[in-house]
Amino acid sequence: MDIFILAGQSNMAGRGGVSRGIWDHYVPPECRPNRQILRLGAKLEWEEAHEPLHADIDAGKACGIGPGMAFANEVLRARGSSVVVGLVPCAVGGTRISQWARGTLLYSGLLSRAQESLKKGGTIRAVLWFQGESNTVRRGDAEAYRGNMEKFVTDIRSDLGVPNLLVIQVALASGEGRYIEVVRKAQLEMNLPNVRCVDGKGLNLKTDHLHLTTASEVQLGIKLANSFLAS
Repeated sequence: MDIFILAGQSNMAGRGGVSRGIWDHYVPPECRPNRQILRLGAKLEWEEAHEPLHADIDAGKACGIGPGMAFANEVLRARGSSVVVGLVPCAVGGTRISQWARGTLLYSGLLSRAQESLKKGGTIRAVLWFQGESNTVRRGDAEAYRGNMEKFVTDIRSDLGVPNLLVIQVALASGEGRYIEVVRKAQLEMNLPNVRCVDGKGLNLKTDHLHLTTASEVQLGIKLANSFLAS
């Protein structure tokens, strides 16, 4: 099994198709289930993956379409029928990078789920990371983003025992505050080995000007897959 950790905040968890707290249940063809795509649920059991991937992980919030299923289907399309893709959803909406630091509840949960995902065999191929919107409100948070993200990458690689683990992050498409470009610059200029960046700028947003539309989540999933396949 090729295992991928999905982490970050709401645009990774998925708000595509959600309006006034209700998901419209529309699943694009690129996001439909496939018996070769599995998901590690909240109870730490593998099951056939389906949208919304984060429904029992980003608990208490209305989850919809995110990039994960489109990513997995594109990887399968490119790599053939012998591959099984295991998705480990960990994203939680509204979280700042400091809430993902080593020792926090979110970091410990991600680490525990990642370790659990390996118990039946397989290899963690990458962490897919989309976070930072909540770090655009205060200048200090935005300016500290690069250092905090680099430490997160170093720590998760160390704790998983994979020193060169691929991390694919998304440069922000939107933000909650005025310092979006400060965070984007940190993301685009990060220079750690085997850290790749997919640019979310230009992806269409919902009327809240923060969350990606369903179509944009599909586009992002395919972009992430192409980045992984080129790595």
